[in-house]
Amino acid sequence: MLKSYYNADVLEAGLDEVGRGCLAGPVVAAAVILPKNYTHPILNDSKQLSHRQREILKKDIERDAIAWAVAEVSHEDIDRINILKASFLAMHRAVDALAVKPEHLLVDGNRFVPYPMTPHTCIIKGDAHYLSIAAASVLAKTYRDDLMAQLGLEFPAYGWAQNVGYPTPIHRAAIRQFGPTKYHRMSFRLL
Repeated sequence: MLKSYYNADVLEAGLDEVGRGCLAGPVVAAAVILPKNYTHPILNDSKQLSHRQREILKKDIERDAIAWAVAEVSHEDIDRINILKASFLAMHRAVDALAVKPEHLLVDGNRFVPYPMTPHTCIIKGDAHYLSIAAASVLAKTYRDDLMAQLGLEFPAYGWAQNVGYPTPIHRAAIRQFGPTKYHRMSFRLL
């Protein structure tokens, strides 16, 4: 069972990102502040959930959260500053966009660039341990999956509705045959 908080005495936001390993599209992060003793029967790491479960959870999280926000950093910025810095920037932008300012950040992963005036704790596989990080993973994933499906309408050969920009055989074959699109990360090894 996932924990509802790391520190009971402060207002915590869970942070997670999605899309770091993709060849195309932005990296997306979400920040979510849940009520202190929040529970949900299916909330878990977004990678453990079906598409249908994530869609249900997205509505529930957006309704139940004290505050939530999703932010992205473009493929051009990823090429300019690198994917790690872009991931941290997306997380900072998500925190910036919260309607309620958190007193502590719970970050999925093992490192983070400190957010001004707000302490943080990095939790490896945090989306499998804390509800707020799991909620952030769901919002980031549903947002990015929808975005990549939309971008995929423009470039159907790349299979983005299914692979969301990850380096699958279909995606690589399309790059080989048609070359990169305007949404590809040129700093990545595309082939």
